[in-house]
Amino acid sequence: MIKILVIEDEESVRENLLDLLEAENFETIAAANGKTGINLAVSEIPDLILCDMMMPEIDGYGVLTSLRQDPLTATIPFIFLTAKSAKADFRQGMDMGADDYLTKPFTRAELLSAIMNRLERQATLKKYLSNQTTVKTLSPKRQLVEISLHRVVKNQSFTEEFEIYYQPIVNISSGEIIAAESLLRWQSPELGLVYPAEFIPLAESTGLIVPIDQWVVQSVCKQIRIWQNAGVSSLTLAVNLSVIEFNEPDCIQKIVGFLKNNNLEPQYLEVELTESMIMQDVNSAIATMNKLQSLGVRIAIDDFGTGYSSLIYLKNLPVNTLKIDRYFIHNVAQDPQKSAITKALIEMAHNLNMQVVAEGVETEAELSFLRQKNCDAMQGFLFSRPLPAAEFENFLWNNKRLPA
Repeated sequence: MIKILVIEDEESVRENLLDLLEAENFETIAAANGKTGINLAVSEIPDLILCDMMMPEIDGYGVLTSLRQDPLTATIPFIFLTAKSAKADFRQGMDMGADDYLTKPFTRAELLSAIMNRLERQATLKKYLSNQTTVKTLSPKRQLVEISLHRVVKNQSFTEEFEIYYQPIVNISSGEIIAAESLLRWQSPELGLVYPAEFIPLAESTGLIVPIDQWVVQSVCKQIRIWQNAGVSSLTLAVNLSVIEFNEPDCIQKIVGFLKNNNLEPQYLEVELTESMIMQDVNSAIATMNKLQSLGVRIAIDDFGTGYSSLIYLKNLPVNTLKIDRYFIHNVAQDPQKSAITKALIEMAHNLNMQVVAEGVETEAELSFLRQKNCDAMQGFLFSRPLPAAEFENFLWNNKRLPA
């Protein structure tokens, strides 16, 4: 079960949040002030933290600073809760390492959307887990996750326990589904549903991510072939590669093998790389990306704008698709700064002959803005959550479209 820490000094707000989260089957812990929140974060190691920005004594900034300096809590997803009067200050928090913010009052849908998006992106954030001494400090539950993960890989029981979900990517102009992002889910017999935020960092720290990534790419290639045989001829499926798998010497060779084994043309597979992954070793990344793109495999930069400053490298990157992070999309039609940045990103990508996909689109206002600015495609809860393959198939067979 996902554990969420709520740090909020207003009792009524705190209780409402706890009631809502518990109704959604999250495990919750709560703190009425920043000092208690820091102590609970260190002792409980929650999967995500919701923290009020303005509190007496230790405010949200102080909590965030303290947690980002401790290896045990450095990469826990952190979402600020901010009053409208403090909205101008949220950027400071994002610069300090916060993952998202919610402006009070927010709806249940906005809260759950922010939580799920951060949990799904958590897989790329826990770099400290590469240090084996840190792994030993994991909670008993996380030790059990690691043991179970070793069992899955050892027994090659991927198909029995893992499932790939697909989130549709829709052409904004035509309304048609043109692609989907594949996302991994784990239904463990010992642990139940385990979210990527719980097992991907452990897989990366132990090296188990390599066989897992291989299974995902292989499975996605098989799925492309199945759908093409059924008459879906123009659908691209995207896979997220971990930095470890991306840097494996035989990464390209394995991808080529999966494509050949399924008799696939490479342009129907897109590899998603995060901005921060690429910036870790730009020259090496560009070399690998060039090889992939020369084979015909598409390349996408995921979560663009939230990692390192890669604008100066962008023109040299062999990229087909630029995915604008949901942080910029949230409330983009009402936020002048976000509007300006998103418009500039779309124009820049188009000038570099890249397709633009907006992530995390949740409202009609956001979609309308993107349509006006000629954004190519979108994905997000406004159209669909990630779906099991069978449910995604129903979208395809029923020709589900984005309303004009």
